[in-house]
Amino acid sequence: MRTWLCLCWWLATGVGFCEPTTGPESPVAPLIRHVEAHRDGKASWSVDFSALKRDRPALPVGVFDSGIGGLTVMEAILTLDCFNNRTLQPGGDGVPDFAGERFIYFGDQANMPYGNYSARGGTDFLRELIVKDAVFLLGRRYRGPDGARFDKPPVKAIVIACNTATAYGIEDIRAALRAWNLEVPVIGVVEAGARAVSERLPAEGKPGAVAVLATVGTCGSGAYPKTIGRTSGLAGKTVPTVVQQGSVGLAGAIEDNPAFVCAPPASRAVAYLGPAVGRAEAPMVPSLLPAYGFDPKGLLGDPAKPETLQLNSTANYARYDVTMLAENYRKAGGGPTIATVVLGCTHFPIVQAEIADAFARLREFRDATGAQPYRALIAEQVVFVSPAEFTAKELFRELARRRLRAGRDSRQAPVIAGAFVTVPNLKCPAVKLGADGSLDTGYKYGRQAGCPELEDVFCVPMRDAALPLASLAGLARALPVTWSELRLIPARR
Repeated sequence: MRTWLCLCWWLATGVGFCEPTTGPESPVAPLIRHVEAHRDGKASWSVDFSALKRDRPALPVGVFDSGIGGLTVMEAILTLDCFNNRTLQPGGDGVPDFAGERFIYFGDQANMPYGNYSARGGTDFLRELIVKDAVFLLGRRYRGPDGARFDKPPVKAIVIACNTATAYGIEDIRAALRAWNLEVPVIGVVEAGARAVSERLPAEGKPGAVAVLATVGTCGSGAYPKTIGRTSGLAGKTVPTVVQQGSVGLAGAIEDNPAFVCAPPASRAVAYLGPAVGRAEAPMVPSLLPAYGFDPKGLLGDPAKPETLQLNSTANYARYDVTMLAENYRKAGGGPTIATVVLGCTHFPIVQAEIADAFARLREFRDATGAQPYRALIAEQVVFVSPAEFTAKELFRELARRRLRAGRDSRQAPVIAGAFVTVPNLKCPAVKLGADGSLDTGYKYGRQAGCPELEDVFCVPMRDAALPLASLAGLARALPVTWSELRLIPARR
């Protein structure tokens, strides 16, 4: 596969082959060397180092995610007012904390969702993708209607607005920055989310359990349990019990990915990849159908034949994930009541209401005998933690500490100066597409790290990409400030 992908790039560009790497080096090492070898920023996935030596406080801040879910973090940043902008002390002053700042948003839409790569043996390639996201933000290159353009400003700081990318890639990005001798702060949502949990733990006594709803990749990394344990211990608090549920399809359903939801009647353009009876990575258990309590309007198949059922709404994905989390906790012997739920995927705050409803409904569920098997496991009032606000606070502190703020006296509202996403590169002969025009699932997860020159996706302005209309409509409702900013970008160019 690697040889064919490199051949694809060679055919498209006329440049020599990328040789496979050998030895135990990091899977992102070839990309680090590639960036170092193309310091003018003209090549694919490269950085114009000279542009980063200019007035750094005047540069924008970069925010990236595997898709549009990271816009929830963008909303928190744009609306934050938790500090005095002149004294830098905690306490709002009626002025946005990021007054005068500009932001660049990047969503790797073509390669999302990141959360499924590790389960399919693609961890090395995922790590390379994550560092490429940072390279794009640091560089100036993107794809315009007439070819490559180089008028995107580089960024002075990077926010990883993706839990999976933080879990698998934050240390790779920091290592790459050290190799390139670039002092660019990097803030990740997992660390911020763990601190948010720690702050909410009682000073004394045993805390309630913490549930983490995230992607399979984030949960598989163990990042949240480890980081929550570390931050709680450093704060002198009792480390809570942490239970996790790795969601296979909720993020994809939120973005209207046709592998997870489709418009009725049931005629899928691509194969269904959500929970199903007999699916090892996301088993739908027939005996739990009453507990799931699926809404028939968001379900495909015959309820009398569980093996035919397919989830087809975000509400039903939320009910499935919450039920499996509670059921696995119960089967493991239970423990402290779940009092805190971490929305460990930046997409999930968009459907917090559906997730909260799933917990409340399951707590009251009665089985055929009248028993309530989950009531003692779920608190009557569950606190939801979205790492977004805490990520925004961490960004403010870091910019202030490094003297990178745009201006302490500014009262101008922060703006999104640019927003970009990836789309498949149809000029690359190796690229395989699904019936809906997105990257074929087998191709997407079958790629390998080690060919950093390969450009099988293009980075384009968000307005030039065909994003799911339902997702965009949801953004307009859930993220009004960000939505307004995105609509204003063309007028600023």
